[in-house]
Amino acid sequence: MIAEALAPKRIAITGATGFLGTALVERLLRCVPDCELVLLVRPGRRGDPDRRVQREVLRNEAFERLRAAWDSDFDDICNRRITTVPGDVGIDGLGLAPADLTLLCSCDVIIHAAATVSFDSPLDTSIETNLLGPNRLLEACQREGTAPHFIAVSTCYVAGNRRGSAAEAFLADSPFSMDVDWRAEVAAARRARADLDAASRSPQRLSRLHRAAREELGAAGLPLLAAKTEQLRLEWVDAEMVLAGRSRATSLGWPDVYTYSKALGEQALVELRGDVPVSIVRPSIIESALAEPSPGWIRGFRMAEPLFVSFAKGELDTFPGYPEGIIDVIPVDMVAAAIIAVAARGPVPEPEIFQVASGAVNPLRFKVLTETTMQWFQDHPVYDAKGHPTASTQWRFAGASGLEEQLDRAMTLFDAAEKVVHRLPIRGRNEVTVRLAKRRASLEQMRDYVLLYGAYGRCEALYEIDRTTQLWESLPQADRDTFGFDPRVIDWASYIAEVHLPSVITQARVKTTPQPRTGPSRNERLRSAVLDPKRHFAAFDLENTLIASNVVETYAWLATRRLDTPQRVRFALRTLAEAPGLWRRDRRDRTDFLRYFYRRYKGAPVSRLDADAAEMLSYLFLTKAFPAGLRRVREHRAAGHRTVLITGALELAVQPLAPLFDHIIAARIDSRNGRYTGEMIDVPPTGEVRAQVMVDWAAREGLELAQGVAYADAASDMPMLEAVGYPVAVNPETRLVTIADKRGWLCENWERAPGGPRPLLPIAPPSRARAKFDRRVPRRRQPHRTDAGRRDSGTADPRHLSRRARAGAATSGRPTGPTGPHLP
Repeated sequence: MIAEALAPKRIAITGATGFLGTALVERLLRCVPDCELVLLVRPGRRGDPDRRVQREVLRNEAFERLRAAWDSDFDDICNRRITTVPGDVGIDGLGLAPADLTLLCSCDVIIHAAATVSFDSPLDTSIETNLLGPNRLLEACQREGTAPHFIAVSTCYVAGNRRGSAAEAFLADSPFSMDVDWRAEVAAARRARADLDAASRSPQRLSRLHRAAREELGAAGLPLLAAKTEQLRLEWVDAEMVLAGRSRATSLGWPDVYTYSKALGEQALVELRGDVPVSIVRPSIIESALAEPSPGWIRGFRMAEPLFVSFAKGELDTFPGYPEGIIDVIPVDMVAAAIIAVAARGPVPEPEIFQVASGAVNPLRFKVLTETTMQWFQDHPVYDAKGHPTASTQWRFAGASGLEEQLDRAMTLFDAAEKVVHRLPIRGRNEVTVRLAKRRASLEQMRDYVLLYGAYGRCEALYEIDRTTQLWESLPQADRDTFGFDPRVIDWASYIAEVHLPSVITQARVKTTPQPRTGPSRNERLRSAVLDPKRHFAAFDLENTLIASNVVETYAWLATRRLDTPQRVRFALRTLAEAPGLWRRDRRDRTDFLRYFYRRYKGAPVSRLDADAAEMLSYLFLTKAFPAGLRRVREHRAAGHRTVLITGALELAVQPLAPLFDHIIAARIDSRNGRYTGEMIDVPPTGEVRAQVMVDWAAREGLELAQGVAYADAASDMPMLEAVGYPVAVNPETRLVTIADKRGWLCENWERAPGGPRPLLPIAPPSRARAKFDRRVPRRRQPHRTDAGRRDSGTADPRHLSRRARAGAATSGRPTGPTGPHLP
């Protein structure tokens, strides 16, 4: 009897936080009442393995049955029967303390289920975990002088891309096997990482990566661009290591780096086993439970689930395989039961292999899988947000290579389209940008499916289970009822339609009713979050966030404040001619652009410009303000949040906004003898400087960044947006639209008030229009007047311009704007 054989034993399990590991822990706790478990768990970010086991294993729905049975004793029983030790099979020495190493190696049975299960892991990552991981455990036991029954979980697909029968035999004993030196493969993988890291640091590569970072983030500031460049460099190295693993695996006849590393791990384990008895369990593709702990139980998406969900959503209607092909699937509870049965049977002198698969005795063909899936979704349609069914009505089959080439060409076209869109001067969460990003992500996902399923679809091996069947037949009926692992009992159509698909759809949280979604939308939930009284502060950009204006328009308004019509026309034409160059300079470096542009204020009289700025801001609020943005500022203040305006606009232009905010941080230019010099006093608050001044202000005020909200419109504002817990993209440029959509940020499209004036050019209105405007502006926003009712001196009288400015205007006919003869 299995329970009696394992009852007095201590069993160590690696990979307990994974899908199979969780099933093993639950099954042993429930069906082998007196055994003790030692779980080797890689520490989480907070470094507490016990907490990770509680959160990721024992709170999983797999344990609902045990919780109901043990009731209030559940935690006590688990604490008594489970010991957690921190360690990592992916590093030399396992990262174990001496006492924990002794405890682990003193176990009667070690079930090694930890693995890097991704089919596209970097080459060295798979080598370190899947090849060297089990051997590190083996060597630890040998150093401690113990010989536990070592059960290694591998995969049937170590047999490689072959056709026909694949016996329960070691690869060296199989026909057509290749003699691969696993030690040389380890050395080559480690050397490849070092070589690629060196190649990533070459001037040519770094230059390309920096251009890519700028293409994605624009003028986001040097620190953020540097960080992005380094991130892209590391990602490039990892991507090349993924390609190296895939290439090496396929060159040796394996479908991917996972099966390649597992095959070499088996080879090394048999070679190094010494006196430690070894058993190897090879499951095929592990899917949701047939019955235990409950029908359909699954943890996360496995191999086929993304395929089903994409079909349900109408994103994928082509399968990269052949209808007569076999997909070898086995429920997770059968794999767990087989491993426990191998452990109960006990060790034998020579290594042995047990394959847990269905293809040779009860094959599931792709045609049955796809037809059953299509029929199920016709009977249980999935709906989009508008209540329309989304699933395709027909699933087509296509050869993997042809479909892969088509998808590569489509990806190239979408990449080019994204680059073009990112260069367009459009703002807001427009549908073109969002659809491009989503369609590209869908194509990339589809290409990954093709690479994955194409390789396994071409694999036509039939995995024999003779030894596993013999073990099954040797069990008494009581054990067969408790630990079932005979794949011949599975009715695939019933399993897919009644067990697997309902569970997958529940896990995917897709919409299964035609009624429109009820409750708040995603944006409404995000708005509630940013306005929650728990937030500490809200930081706002000004231009294109609260007002549809920019520093060029501000300057143009002030410069044309007192010009006649011909002078306005000449000024507008010159400004329009400069616009492309200014736009390019702004995209390259926002700070450099502001320094360059603000030199135009050199010589402007301080008193007159300050007075004109108050009138200008009133005019801009009437014509260009976003009412929703101004309401948002007031909502934050009503919620008790501190508000701060951080803008690259000049302080003189935004000072009239002081009553709206608790604090204003703006660009400042120096003045001397009553005139502006055009030189910056501080570094303009843009890019990373904007983020830093916000951080410094929050620190002075005792406010937490994690409880802060930031509003901005451009990718150059990324440092500020990333610094807070609640970033909001307002009327975002195309780059920021893509970034915000990927990161799940709130996007707001705020518009100007309808019915207001829409001037064609960003210049001050003529005197007649200005007089009409003055009558519309509330008294408190009028320029300051003296008690006699006349305008304060220096605000409008040309006598207060410099003598040089009057002379220049009189002799050259050039406009006499705020910078006098220096006006472009």
